Amino acid sequence: MTSISGTPDHSAHALSFAGVADAYDRARPSYPREAAGWLTGPHPVRVLELGAGTGKLTGELLALGHEVIATDPLPEMLHRLRDHHPDCPTAVATAEAIPLPARSVDVVVSAQAFHWFDVERALPEIARVLRPGGRLALAWNLRDERIPWVRRLGALLDTQEQDTDPTQLLVASQWFGFVETSTFRFWQPLDPGRLRDLVLSRSSVAVKPAAERERVLEKVQAFYDDYGRGHDGMLLPYLTRCFASTVRAPALEEPPAPRPGGSRTDRGPQPVEPPREDGSGSLLIDFS
Repeated sequence: MTSISGTPDHSAHALSFAGVADAYDRARPSYPREAAGWLTGPHPVRVLELGAGTGKLTGELLALGHEVIATDPLPEMLHRLRDHHPDCPTAVATAEAIPLPARSVDVVVSAQAFHWFDVERALPEIARVLRPGGRLALAWNLRDERIPWVRRLGALLDTQEQDTDPTQLLVASQWFGFVETSTFRFWQPLDPGRLRDLVLSRSSVAVKPAAERERVLEKVQAFYDDYGRGHDGMLLPYLTRCFASTVRAPALEEPPAPRPGGSRTDRGPQPVEPPREDGSGSLLIDFS
């Protein structure tokens, strides 16, 4: 795995989730409670979640009793997270510029997001905010493509996350070393509407022109019809692959200044609108 963060294509894919936040929220699966427990350990701790999105993992972490701070570079995603978890502190921020003091969290977690990070900048930032002995824990929900029909669906979606494995990056870094792994299995029920949203929520589909998106949707609908389950739906098998590594030497220096003229994913925490009287709007939490 190599970092391609900062390339125009990578940035376009990363930012594409802003336009499909509703579909993402409706269709993407959550994570097994057992996987969330493995990522964070057996006791409640202070957890920073990077790339929290609409809160698919956040809810499981909160249910385990953790103190969670959820961040994401896209306010559109965090709006949905706050709808589900209004009491969870959130901030519009990237992994490359974390708005927290040094040595302030026990665990940094990221689900379905680490492959978007600029690891050369993100890993020292993550190490900076971790307390001694703290851990970086990463997870991906991957379709179980050992099954032929699931592999056919994956070919229609043309997604690249299936090959994600952070081990070499972490082992080769000065900040982290040995990587523990674990895998959990679950099934996601899908009816035609949810399958359509699942397709639309993929960055590889979201960046396509409208006509191409419709062609992909038509192919996936034809695949669903051939599968023969009709409105009863299908069960899509997933493997939740988890990775964790203990920080070697926390970096205590202040985070680097944002690069001028960078894209949204290059910048640090972004100010957003204050909450309105009806409770809508965004709130940027001051963690200092």
